[in-house]
Amino acid sequence: MLYAILIVYLVLMIGIGVYCRKSASSVSDFVLGGRNIGGWFTAFAYGTSYFSAVVFIGYAGQFGWSYGVSAFWIGIGNAVIGSMLAWIVLGKRTRVMSKYLNASTMPEYFEKRYGSKSLKTVAAVIVFIFLIPYTASVYNGLSRLFSMAFDIPYSACIIGMAVLTAVYVILGGYMATAVSDFVQGIIMLGGIAMVVVAVVANKGGLSSALEQLGSISDKGVPENTLNSLFGPDPINLLGVVILTSVGTWGLPQMVQKFYAIKDNSAIKRGTVISTIFAMIVAGGSYFMGGFGRLYASADAAEAEATGKAFIETGSNGKLVYDSIVPAMLETALPEVLIGVVVVLVLSASMSTLSSLVLTSSSTLTIDLIKPFMKKEMSDKKQVLIMRILIAVFLIVSVVIAMNPNAYITTLMSISWGALAGAFLAPFMYGLFSKKITKAAVWASFISGVGITVLHMCIFSLGFFPEAAKAAASLPINMASPINAGALAMLFGLIIVPVVSAFTKVKDTAAVDKIFDECSKEFKA
Repeated sequence: MLYAILIVYLVLMIGIGVYCRKSASSVSDFVLGGRNIGGWFTAFAYGTSYFSAVVFIGYAGQFGWSYGVSAFWIGIGNAVIGSMLAWIVLGKRTRVMSKYLNASTMPEYFEKRYGSKSLKTVAAVIVFIFLIPYTASVYNGLSRLFSMAFDIPYSACIIGMAVLTAVYVILGGYMATAVSDFVQGIIMLGGIAMVVVAVVANKGGLSSALEQLGSISDKGVPENTLNSLFGPDPINLLGVVILTSVGTWGLPQMVQKFYAIKDNSAIKRGTVISTIFAMIVAGGSYFMGGFGRLYASADAAEAEATGKAFIETGSNGKLVYDSIVPAMLETALPEVLIGVVVVLVLSASMSTLSSLVLTSSSTLTIDLIKPFMKKEMSDKKQVLIMRILIAVFLIVSVVIAMNPNAYITTLMSISWGALAGAFLAPFMYGLFSKKITKAAVWASFISGVGITVLHMCIFSLGFFPEAAKAAASLPINMASPINAGALAMLFGLIIVPVVSAFTKVKDTAAVDKIFDECSKEFKA
């Protein structure tokens, strides 16, 4: 039964790629679907790119274990801040200004909005480098679930997933990803609802499950906190909410969804649909993850006595959080529902992967390769190069993902921290203010990437042990790449207006023209 469900799904995805291949002949069609995507398709594309195995396997497992049912606040933040407010604040202005500037990628937006080719080049390099760990984290989560359900080797799962993603994205481009995202989104909505019900019902219903959760106490987790409203550690929980919610505002693979949307009425529909989608998928995932300790234990004796799954430690001595949700599902779900969940997570992961590889390949082609070509590149040649780069990007990501000890949350946090830390502030402020300067954009790029790399050097690579020791005394867990990512974003939001206040816009006439031309549609 599991294999039958999986085969039907795989055939459907390949069929979508073949069907949409004629809609991917030009650069605009391949990258943005001809800027003619409706509200429903864009909302589902946004949601399915937002939530993948990173959320369902990695984040739901780790933060459900750490914060209990209060992890549900992360889902609420994702729905309200990461979806609804992102659409309201960014949607219309991004669509209008990117269309006027004829920008297909975020680096191209920086070039034309701030009049700097060097900004485009550096932004493109940042996108390519820091999308790779995010892609690896998606592979990681899905492969763990496949290993549980089908007993397939980890490496075989990763390679198979890469090949399938390559087939339908290379064939159909953005249109194929939009159509498949819609199908995958429907699967995700139904699958999450079934999983949440099954996980809670397996422990005697909601009241019983909450009571059992409250009786658990551990180091740093007092009794009756895992079932409380704000959990055992509300300060660090807030850091997770900020990174996973505000971060989407500055991620190129998310923002580009607004480039492709058809019109303002589609944005209004998309806002509502995207918010509801996020509340169900993200809220359901984190709520489910909150019951992880009822199904798994880090104590071998307790696990054997209670029948829970034993969560082992990795080579670094830390719990393998990524194995918690697969353990829950294996215990709580019948075989048929496990098949549905496998397709659910495959859907979420492939939609995110397709968005990541399309963003990376288009950025490299349009923003790095094309400007350095002596002869003008035809649309046909650009699309061909993008297709080749999709394959290259997937191969590099597969190599990184082959390390199963690289935690999903760590890989994703590095990616989001650097990208959103660098891009969020200059992108958002640039949509609303004429006063944002090129120097401020550079400051944001440097601080976003700098904070992320410095954090890696201190806490991951151990280059500065004294700094790590000093950070351990702080009330906020600065060893967490999640909190570092949240700090990078908040710092960018402060530094951009500050630097802009002390520097000048050089070509005020060009900036005035951009806002004058766009102002009518902004007000529509």
